[in-house]
Amino acid sequence: MTTLISLMKAGLLACLLIVSGCATTNNANDPLEGYNRVMYKINSAADTVIIKPAAKVYDAILPDPISHGVSNFFSNLNEITVILNDLLQLKFGQAFHDTGRFVLNSTVGIGGLFDVAGHAGYEKHDEDFGQTLGVWGVGPGPYLVLPIFGPRDLRDTVGLVGDYYTDPVTYVKGPGAQNAFRGVRAVDTRANLLKAEKVLDEAALDEYSYVRDAYLQRRQNLVYDGNPPEEDFDVFSE
Repeated sequence: MTTLISLMKAGLLACLLIVSGCATTNNANDPLEGYNRVMYKINSAADTVIIKPAAKVYDAILPDPISHGVSNFFSNLNEITVILNDLLQLKFGQAFHDTGRFVLNSTVGIGGLFDVAGHAGYEKHDEDFGQTLGVWGVGPGPYLVLPIFGPRDLRDTVGLVGDYYTDPVTYVKGPGAQNAFRGVRAVDTRANLLKAEKVLDEAALDEYSYVRDAYLQRRQNLVYDGNPPEEDFDVFSE
């Protein structure tokens, strides 16, 4: 097992131990707000000191065609997880669509470096094991801010296990190579968010609450494919 994954699991274990001892608050969706705010600050500090500077250098050095190719490559790898969850959610038509997208990008798109399928009209879908659990009727549980992983709810935290084992990078031989893949993917993902964070800085009076509410609403919309039940729409009511 790689050093990075060991650290992630240790962080997750620490998170769960801390959560078990936290007092609840009045927010029904965020009963562990005290702990979550502390972990949010820790993650933000790590981002400021390590991840964001690396993302800025990455964004400045790499020409756009290359950085887009890297993003496309990792997006294409993610199609395997998407397809499996399509099937688990009985979305057979979407699974066929996403399989075609994966095959086209993996071949004509040279291993996914080019999003040929997107230009051909094959829309990218976003499915994961957290969503599948939601489709199966599992409730979201309390909101959590995990070390390294950031915003989650309990259901999505459990879903991370399935996401990990269906990630092709998990099966790259050698801890050095596997960590390199994960590191590049993390920096590339962060670089793609550099412009978006300006919106957060300008819009959020309370950044923590803004991120939490946006995360919960987005995940609810994904579980219900953009059509949440009317009685469940307000996920932020106390």
